[in-house]
Amino acid sequence: MRIKKFICLSVVFIFVLFYSCCSFASTYEYIWSTIADTTHSNSSIAVSSDLNSGSLNLESTGAILIEQSTGQILYEQNSHEKLRPASVTKVMSILLIMEALDRGEITLDTLIPCSENARSMGGSQIWLDTRETLSVNDMLKAICVVSANDCTMAMAEYLAGSEEVFVERMNTRAKELGMTDTHFVNCHGIDEDNHITSAYDISLMSRELLMKHPEITNYTTIYMDSLRGGKSELVNTNKLLRTYNGCTGLKTGSTGLALYNLSASATRDDLSLIAVVMHAPTTAIRFAEAKKLLDYGFTNYSGVSFGKTGDVAIIAEIKKGTSQTVEAVFESSASVIIKKGLESSVTQNIVLDENLEAPIVKGQKIGVANYTLNNEIIATVNLVANDDVKKSGFLNITTDVYSEWFNMMR
Repeated sequence: MRIKKFICLSVVFIFVLFYSCCSFASTYEYIWSTIADTTHSNSSIAVSSDLNSGSLNLESTGAILIEQSTGQILYEQNSHEKLRPASVTKVMSILLIMEALDRGEITLDTLIPCSENARSMGGSQIWLDTRETLSVNDMLKAICVVSANDCTMAMAEYLAGSEEVFVERMNTRAKELGMTDTHFVNCHGIDEDNHITSAYDISLMSRELLMKHPEITNYTTIYMDSLRGGKSELVNTNKLLRTYNGCTGLKTGSTGLALYNLSASATRDDLSLIAVVMHAPTTAIRFAEAKKLLDYGFTNYSGVSFGKTGDVAIIAEIKKGTSQTVEAVFESSASVIIKKGLESSVTQNIVLDENLEAPIVKGQKIGVANYTLNNEIIATVNLVANDDVKKSGFLNITTDVYSEWFNMMR
């Protein structure tokens, strides 16, 4: 009897050892090609090689057009030239306010006081008084709609203790976003020496604001409103809100030295674009050239969607786990933007990592989805595990071995 038990245990041990070795040696790579479904649209971009600066005959010194979800460039003209941003500076100030809201440092109902420094800002303002407080909600409305310098300063001082510290945070955030053409000197955009940025950098911070804080469009799409119980009327400085279909914002800016600047955002049929113009000679040209850029994007580009963030791309097989499979989901929107007419030529190739075995943690990258046009990868989206998969214990491995052995013997 003891000999029989020893033989059985030995057989189990050998099978377990064999199972483990095979698991290490296995390669799990799946490639699935799918012709694009052109009935959907979204917003990743394949940059066409025939883009060239100057073909739109823009009078603005610097300009750029990007797709919002990926930030890839559709058109550019002197996009890295360092210029004065004027009140488009406030895009970064607004971004820091929204991030403070996310961290719970403030709420929309938090009351913000006005210092003498904020009261005396001048330029675009709502004439804050040192005896009053306004909620963060009203401050954001004033900043986004009428570009209020006094409100921007009041928020900066409240969040950082002083404008100097807030500006340090602005420059730190700019570096994190890769804004290498930028140096902020103030939080509002009034002309000061060495307060500079570029059309490209403005597009980066505009994209970050719109992507991470889409609720900001609740403010940037307001054309007319009021504060202080109707006593203070607000009219948006961005005239595209009334004249351009799908406009979602974003921020105007002008001074005697900066001339006329604009970061304009718009969405049509799930395609979102950001157009930036800098140093336009007149306000009319500023709006006309932003419109020209947006029209160029919507006219020439089309979106192809394969799935949204969290959609299941494929069921991945897992070795040595309490579960044999896990859902591989898109970490971000799985889509591409290409020149119109090429939609059906895009393919999706899903490649899972080799030797996937437990433990697997939810959110762990386990593969990629590559998007190909004319045998060239034009975009890549990570695939992540949609659940945890714990490592099997000895008993579970033994059961798996017996199951595999039984199936082979059938």
